[in-house]
Amino acid sequence: MESISFPEGFVWGAATAAFQVEGASKEDGRSPSIWDTFCALPGAVAGGDNGDVAVDHYHRVEQDVAMMADLGLGAYRFSTAWPRIRPDGGEPNQAGLDFYSRLVDTLLERGIDPWVTLYHWDLPQALEDAGGWANRDTAHRFADYAATVVEALGDRVSNWTTLNEPWCSAFLGYAGGIHAPGRQEPAAAVAAVHHLLLGHGLATAAIRSAKPEAKVGITLNMYPIIPADPSSEADLDAVRRLDGLQNRIFLDPLFKGEYPADIVADLAPYGFADHIKPEDLAIISAPLDQLGVNYYTEHFVSSEPAAPSEPKPGRRATGSPWVGAEHVSFPVRDDATRTDMEWEVRPRGIYQLLTRLHEEYPRLPIYITENGAAYRDAVSDDGSVNDPERLAYIDSHLRAAHDAITEGVDLRGYFAWSLMDNFEWAEGYAKRFGIVHVDYGTQVRTPKMSAMWYSEVARGNALPAPSATAAP
Repeated sequence: MESISFPEGFVWGAATAAFQVEGASKEDGRSPSIWDTFCALPGAVAGGDNGDVAVDHYHRVEQDVAMMADLGLGAYRFSTAWPRIRPDGGEPNQAGLDFYSRLVDTLLERGIDPWVTLYHWDLPQALEDAGGWANRDTAHRFADYAATVVEALGDRVSNWTTLNEPWCSAFLGYAGGIHAPGRQEPAAAVAAVHHLLLGHGLATAAIRSAKPEAKVGITLNMYPIIPADPSSEADLDAVRRLDGLQNRIFLDPLFKGEYPADIVADLAPYGFADHIKPEDLAIISAPLDQLGVNYYTEHFVSSEPAAPSEPKPGRRATGSPWVGAEHVSFPVRDDATRTDMEWEVRPRGIYQLLTRLHEEYPRLPIYITENGAAYRDAVSDDGSVNDPERLAYIDSHLRAAHDAITEGVDLRGYFAWSLMDNFEWAEGYAKRFGIVHVDYGTQVRTPKMSAMWYSEVARGNALPAPSATAAP
């Protein structure tokens, strides 16, 4: 195969999230977030890890931005920390705003476009104590926070994302208890779905009020759902349920102004419809400028319940995030290669997802805001970090995404997840997604082989012809 060029102006970037990289958890007026509290729960996070230091990005901004510039990145997607900007959900904190202002200025000085995500899961603990995302008032507090950030940064930031992966916030956080705040309350989870979307709509209005020319979007983690047995009605119903809970419950209200009727019916026992007020869907479905897509794998599902499993040693028991579909299981396919997260490597799924969005929903610019893989990396004796599996993963997914572009999908950019190894949520520091290796003891950064390859891709706006290190 020959090299593959991307459209002129295609954005090449990398992404992080505040709690995963910043550290400085008790500095400059920052208040505790739900993740600070969750990390303190016995067995909640692998190794008992926390984000107190993370990769110390808060104190190493200049170094990290210089590294991005050296790699030729055109954009950096980062999140602002709600507890740093409006501690406890209250009045603005100038020290927190000043940090992000310095970050934005440093990026711009290096020719890197800042892409701001307003919420990447770090709800102030004080707001969780008042009910969290299960409480409608949190959506309004989110809009207040969004207005504060846009007022401070909107003169220099053009691209805004309201929420990152609301599926995870609602279902992993409030139903499965796998992520913060660690609740296992299905009714709270479905309330959180609606209030997160309402918060998105209210924040969108706040951004546009402060900066009418801003480009506003939301980032969803979406997956093709594949039946274990396409001839089984039960498996097909499992696909319907999971596609509804993972994809359509967010896409339909955002782009069609309504929730999918079948999922509203499925969630009736949990009082989902009770949270929806007449004006809400008009707020949620306000037109967007772009859509962020996070893609990692497919879901291969069966209606046959999985055998009960015990928590990993030292970890707390968690529940199912699939409200109303707790019986669904995820069989292992023998033909799959897997990442260190045990996720199947299915690059064709990104093509299927992008073309589905193109065919079934209003057509607007799409950005892949996260895509990447965890593997067990180590620094070699010569100081290099060779990660051919990650390189092959990114290469294969970019080729599949390019196939979608040839089908007419308006894909305008790609952000590798993640810029650096970091605190990987409930997995702590055990899983490495970064294209840059971080020694957590010394905080030394070492670009991996995948970073050097990605740098060439970004500078050339093209994928090179496959070699021994890049799988087709």
